[in-house]
Amino acid sequence: MLVGYARVSTVLQDVDAQRAALLELGVTEKRIYTDTGFSGKSMTRAGLEQALEAVREGDTFVVSRLDRLARNVEGALAIMRDLTDRGVVFQNGHTRYDPNDPMSKMVMTILLAVAEAEGGWISLRTKEAMARPSVRKNLKGRQPSLSPEADETIAAQLAAGERSAATIARAFKTSRSGVYRAAARHAKRVDELAGSQSTRK
Repeated sequence: MLVGYARVSTVLQDVDAQRAALLELGVTEKRIYTDTGFSGKSMTRAGLEQALEAVREGDTFVVSRLDRLARNVEGALAIMRDLTDRGVVFQNGHTRYDPNDPMSKMVMTILLAVAEAEGGWISLRTKEAMARPSVRKNLKGRQPSLSPEADETIAAQLAAGERSAATIARAFKTSRSGVYRAAARHAKRVDELAGSQSTRK
């Protein structure tokens, strides 16, 4: 039996490509386990644990790419050794790992080292980019779905007390918490405006 594992480290990444690759390798849909939002350095992943528990002696544990298993050489080799001890074959793409073949073990170790290095380079480049003021300036984060004018109207209606937060939320197609956030944003703008006027005086 083939058991597949796929991982993406952020919700913005797409696990479907890995799932499709595993299906092409012969893994059935119900035998594919996934993790989303976990770093390759973290070995406490529910999907990985379930996949490892699902394999039995004679089965094959499959990943579409080696860096999806882990970016840490020691951790990945530990998983492979555990699978081997249990009589489970490890397969990376179309390549099967033979623990009894020194050449196979050397190639797999080199590939893991490259994957770990790539992870480190990506992290380093990200830190270097974030250190530049021009990059930080362009990172505005998630923007509110409501305009400042809508925030002002919501704040006024909430302060008047004639309509409930739920009613206001329905009118502006947002949530009750969204109503309170809008009012808070408007109050902050008012305070900032008052502060700037006071400074000019």
